[in-house]
Amino acid sequence: MTPVDLGELSPVVLYLQGPKEKVWGILLSIGPAGVVVRGIDLLAFDDWMRQEARGDEPALGLVTLFYPMHRVERLEKDETVGPMTSYADRFTREVGRTPRQVLGLDPAGPAPWSPGQPPDGGN
Repeated sequence: MTPVDLGELSPVVLYLQGPKEKVWGILLSIGPAGVVVRGIDLLAFDDWMRQEARGDEPALGLVTLFYPMHRVERLEKDETVGPMTSYADRFTREVGRTPRQVLGLDPAGPAPWSPGQPPDGGN
């Protein structure tokens, strides 16, 4: 059996209890105390994706969140499997940039432009 690669900056879906919530985000850390993600409620994900695709002024965004382990019911790596496209891959297809690029977390470099700014930086 291959271990699940849930390294830093992996896109994940968190299923939480007490109260029930689903959160999509970029994993920042995981430990015995809990999970830290840059995330957004899964119900708002599509609205955030459309906002980024249009280049609108930010009304929605991801925030850094800590969830204690006793609230975590399940943690899944967000990945495409067969015909089921991951949230991160849908975002990249619709927006033209990865979620990590938009958040400035891409190890390859910062986001090439900010929402509401022309792609060339206004030059």
